[in-house]
Amino acid sequence: MKILIIGAVAAGTSAAAKARRNTEDAQITVYEKDSYISYSGCGMPYFLGGHVESIDALAPRDPQFFKSKYNVDIKTRHEVLEIDATAKTLKIKNLDNGEIFTDSFDKLIIATGAKSVIPTIKTAGGTAGANAFALRNINDLIKIAAFIDEHKPKSALIVGTGYIGLEMCENLTERGIEVSMVEKLPQVCPSLDEDMARLVQKRLEAHGVRVSTGVEVELADADLVILATGVRPEVSLAQNAGIAIGATGAIAVNAKMQTNHPDIYACGDCIEQFNSVTGRAIYRPLGSTANKTGRIAGDSATGGDLEFRGVLGTGIFQIFGLSVAQTGLSEREAREQGFEVAVCHNIKPGKPEYMGGTEMVIKAIAQKSDDAKLDGRLLGVQIVGEDGVDKRIDVFVTAMSFGAKALDLEHLDLAYAPPFSTTKDPVMYTGMILENSLHRGRELITSAELKTRIEAGEKLQIIDARVAAQFEKDHIGGAENVPLERLRDAADALDRDITTVTYCNKGVSGNAAQNVLINKGVKKVYNLSGGRKSFN
Repeated sequence: MKILIIGAVAAGTSAAAKARRNTEDAQITVYEKDSYISYSGCGMPYFLGGHVESIDALAPRDPQFFKSKYNVDIKTRHEVLEIDATAKTLKIKNLDNGEIFTDSFDKLIIATGAKSVIPTIKTAGGTAGANAFALRNINDLIKIAAFIDEHKPKSALIVGTGYIGLEMCENLTERGIEVSMVEKLPQVCPSLDEDMARLVQKRLEAHGVRVSTGVEVELADADLVILATGVRPEVSLAQNAGIAIGATGAIAVNAKMQTNHPDIYACGDCIEQFNSVTGRAIYRPLGSTANKTGRIAGDSATGGDLEFRGVLGTGIFQIFGLSVAQTGLSEREAREQGFEVAVCHNIKPGKPEYMGGTEMVIKAIAQKSDDAKLDGRLLGVQIVGEDGVDKRIDVFVTAMSFGAKALDLEHLDLAYAPPFSTTKDPVMYTGMILENSLHRGRELITSAELKTRIEAGEKLQIIDARVAAQFEKDHIGGAENVPLERLRDAADALDRDITTVTYCNKGVSGNAAQNVLINKGVKKVYNLSGGRKSFN
């Protein structure tokens, strides 16, 4: 059997390695138009920041490695020009000598990846060119590094505030470059909900980064311009060959990475995936997913039985010591897709403060449903904090992958010792908050919903349960200060028929106040999710 693979970064090399593990009888050849293979694209910003010593550390494997270990032939600087799905051939160009030739296959795996979306940016001297770069591959990295070494830019403009843009921001700042960021959407880090993105922007501005949102860049006045405006799947070869493209614009595949042509598979950043919560097609180009789908493609092409189970769209990045992670649906996405949801903001340290623990904000979204099988199901989580974020997001991901509900979280037997966690881990506490809101009558109200109700003129009874000094320093307009220790005595004077909202700094005392008022007969009481800290 003859297997040809187009693309030799994460997905293509994973496919080749798995195919070889399954069989020694196949002839496996990989064509790659670039000169670097199997490199860590996610590590590239950290080379520019001085955290990675050499480019070779990002691309430790060369064609000789794959030949000696896997007996796989990788042809770099070879661009595939055309796929003939009927004849089962490829037209290929050797970029070093210009030779064009054909090669045949029994099985084909397409791993053509994605390409950067490049907007047109004008500068004072015309259209941005020599000082404007995207960062997609090692050759892009070499060009940026060379430009910085030669021109020693004092200022940089980063267009786009996704993961790569934010990682570039931190690493350029560490080199003493003054950074500005521009985002055409109304918030930084568009995949987050606005209330969580606000925490990221606050950290950026605290480190001297000028941030502009809701604007298009028309004129760039910076020594260096980084275009971090996202990617789109590279599907031209597949599309021209009659291979089906999905609703997301990426190649459509089944669970075995098979396209509409039974002997042609696809994997990595060129394919669409499906969301394991909703079952809907999505496009989430990530290195982890590329490796996973590449392995499945290589297995399927050699008769294996591996199948893809979908993704949650999990991601994490770090910006100036702040870890930001997410998985599943955002609140915005959940509501747009028609889910009725319960939302909580849990603000807790990752470990006791006496052990140096610092606060993290966990925003969790769970489903409200009349169907008992779906009611309370976790839909998504976002976390922002300085330490312990990676541990918690992975627990949530694991739980969600197996269909966990809010109630399940508080029963997890998680590891506890003061250097690592609190006795009630933030994951468990999140489950308790959601479960109380969904099924124990302790309903939450988000800051956005409270603002909407206030602006609509709804008559509300808002109780600030903090001490007087905190209330006098800052409080929500229209709130009445009734400290928790006085609330039981003062409750009889409150109107039991008016919708009431309690709050404190983070939500814990607000919940205690909510319990008091419910037990005292107030008919409808909400606790402000995340407390005063979340209300901006």
